[in-house]
Amino acid sequence: MTRLFATPILIVLVAFFQQVEAQSQHPAILQLRSTIPLPHVQGRIDHMDIDLKTQRVFVAALANNTVEVVSLREGKRTRTLDGFKEPQGVLYLPELNQLYITGGGDGTCAILDATSFKRFKTIESLEDADNIRYDRSSKLVYVAYGSGGLAIIDPSKSETRYLLPLTQHPESFQIENSGNRIYVNVPNEKKIVVFDKAKRETVASWSVKDADKNYPMALDEQHRLLFVGCRTPARLLVLDTGSGKVISTIPIAGDVDDVFFDAQRHLLYVSCGEGVIDVFSQETPNSYKRVERVPTRTGARTCVLVTSLNMLLVAVPQNGFEDAQLRVYSINNP
Repeated sequence: MTRLFATPILIVLVAFFQQVEAQSQHPAILQLRSTIPLPHVQGRIDHMDIDLKTQRVFVAALANNTVEVVSLREGKRTRTLDGFKEPQGVLYLPELNQLYITGGGDGTCAILDATSFKRFKTIESLEDADNIRYDRSSKLVYVAYGSGGLAIIDPSKSETRYLLPLTQHPESFQIENSGNRIYVNVPNEKKIVVFDKAKRETVASWSVKDADKNYPMALDEQHRLLFVGCRTPARLLVLDTGSGKVISTIPIAGDVDDVFFDAQRHLLYVSCGEGVIDVFSQETPNSYKRVERVPTRTGARTCVLVTSLNMLLVAVPQNGFEDAQLRVYSINNP
């Protein structure tokens, strides 16, 4: 009787077809739903925000000195807002129907009516004004600026109330919803600075030892975890927010600029200028597995997670004869 033995080639082929079959049974987590062109938008694109009620997306086209208004419902750009110098951060405040735009080129935070887009206030003296966040518990707006600090703006009065000092320029920062802490990336010092937002004082400072250029950041408040994206080498660090200890180090693609944590699906979306979105599954608070790598375009560094719409929006810059784009990805459960 002739016996058949599995050769190495046969084993590889069987594994390959099993993988293909598994992928066909389980659709991709990120599926491209639409591509909205942004013609005449040149150069680097920075951060975004969304008005959920009208499904308008506000895109900071930094190098173009404009903010692009895109309607997801209509699938097109509906307006271009100009008069800005290197817009970096965008915040839509639904309670007041206000749009906040930080200008790195002129050190301002412009406040606009989000219907007429009329500018009714400009807060100045915010050198290199950058990331911007809203704290719903205190109803205050925070702006990372200069070299450095966080400016705290009272939207009800459209004025700066406080300043939280730093010694170097802050990049991404995250604010706890149920706690009092603010976590701030300070890449020039290879540090993460922790503020108590109630006391308005520094309560901790953690050195980033495993990598350089810690720019983006996301927060898993339930599990007391902080995700910090680093560019040199390309790593995602997972820190315990109680101690600042690094509990996991995850290789990622290069030139990371945005990280979002999807608490509903236990997924991490890592947007990298190398031209990919890395998607990681949180197997346990200490264990992560890359489940998808989605190609985008070189320089597509920024994104925004819209959990209520099951969407990930990715800003894609112009490349040669290809227009800049806003790519809309639907999110499927893993």
